[in-house]
Amino acid sequence: MINELKEKLEKINNLADFNQLKVIYLGKKGLINQQMANMKNLSSEEKKEFGAKVNEQKKACEALFSAKEKEIHKDMVDKLVKDETIDVTMPGYKFNNGTIHPLNQTIIDLENLFIGLGYSIAEGPEIETDEYCFEKLNLPKGHPARDMQDTFYINPELLLRSQTSPVQVRTMLAKEGKPIQIICPGKTYRRDADDATHSHQFMQCEGLVLGKKITLADLKGALLVMARKILGPDMKIRLRPSYFPFTEPSVEVDVSCHKCGGKGCSMCKNTGWIEVLGAGMVNHHVLEMCGYDPNEIQGFAFGIGIERITMLKYGIEDIRNFYSNDLRFLKQFKEAK
Repeated sequence: MINELKEKLEKINNLADFNQLKVIYLGKKGLINQQMANMKNLSSEEKKEFGAKVNEQKKACEALFSAKEKEIHKDMVDKLVKDETIDVTMPGYKFNNGTIHPLNQTIIDLENLFIGLGYSIAEGPEIETDEYCFEKLNLPKGHPARDMQDTFYINPELLLRSQTSPVQVRTMLAKEGKPIQIICPGKTYRRDADDATHSHQFMQCEGLVLGKKITLADLKGALLVMARKILGPDMKIRLRPSYFPFTEPSVEVDVSCHKCGGKGCSMCKNTGWIEVLGAGMVNHHVLEMCGYDPNEIQGFAFGIGIERITMLKYGIEDIRNFYSNDLRFLKQFKEAK
């Protein structure tokens, strides 16, 4: 049997034939196990002698198969090394690098600017309480200004925040009357119908500064620096009177139209100005509810839409492009700084 197996193994040069021959000899129904089955007709002494010989044959077969398997694997490796040579002069594979999303780039620019001005970055939960999102911002239940924001309510007391202003409230309560200088970028949600300029989910960046002798002039200075950093060094701004429950006085902030340079065009509706954000001095009532003495501490707040200024910066006409995951659109901003 052993000599016969050696001859058969010498003729084999691939794993398929090798495995097939191994099953014939060492499988459950192979030749070795068939010999073991014949022991039932032998006496006790004969079984002992016969079993020893069968075990010797089995070990010899296993050794031959093991040696042949190593030989086949070595031949396969040698063939691969010979056939699959590497041409080091050929160019390598091109890997497409990812890009920073334009909205994230705008947030990065804002954070870098305000951190350089001494601000801190504050964060808060996207699922907020009615108290922090409305009541402590001078919007009690039944206040008509609540109709300005179509809110996603989870239950009467919990909601998806419609603005990042609750982060300001949480920060004021945590600071317990101490000065504050923060911005808080993040996602917000409103029940808006999606179109070219509106989305049910969008991003905002709120700013809050509290301290002694803070004035509207300080607010204008901060907004002018921000506009020139994000939209261009030649930007001008103007403040128009407006109304927000949590600021008094309140202002709408316009920037000079970057397309026409303030001369008037279709983009700015021939006014030379484009509205970008709302701001104002923090309402005395809000300060009191958050533990501040309005006679000692004053401050300003502003809220800017990230999509809004990003669209202005890059000349994007449809807000839905930000969320379409279209690589053709996103690759345009690979070098955006």
